[in-house]
Amino acid sequence: MKVVLLQDVKGLGRKGDVKDVADGYARNFLLPRGLAREATREVLNQLQQQEAARQRRAQQELDQARAMARRLEGQSVEVRARAGENGRLFGSVTSQDVAEALHRAFGVKIDRKRVDLPEPLRQLGSYGVALRLHPQVTCRITVVVRPEA
Repeated sequence: MKVVLLQDVKGLGRKGDVKDVADGYARNFLLPRGLAREATREVLNQLQQQEAARQRRAQQELDQARAMARRLEGQSVEVRARAGENGRLFGSVTSQDVAEALHRAFGVKIDRKRVDLPEPLRQLGSYGVALRLHPQVTCRITVVVRPEA
């Protein structure tokens, strides 16, 4: 019997897979537990539509990330911080500070986890920072740390 898996089943397959299994296994185990549905024409069509919608959403996310990367690539953002006489900051500039500065400067909301800052910035100056906007899209910006006035 052909079934469509509704959940991951260890040793059989992942959610959405179409598998050919023994009739008894399907009737006595998979179907009663809600792990699978019989692979009728309408269930297969529904599965195909869901997959097409998922691909459209993924393509939209990729397009949006590429557009944002084109907008931000090479841009400079300024972060103000309290600093001592020798240029050393009293605190540090973190990825959260960079994300907030991007929001103020460009109106773009970026999660702090997408700001690739290996360690917090502790000196005044200019730093190159990578933004991971999507697994396939990365752009570089310049973060300029200046003393508070």
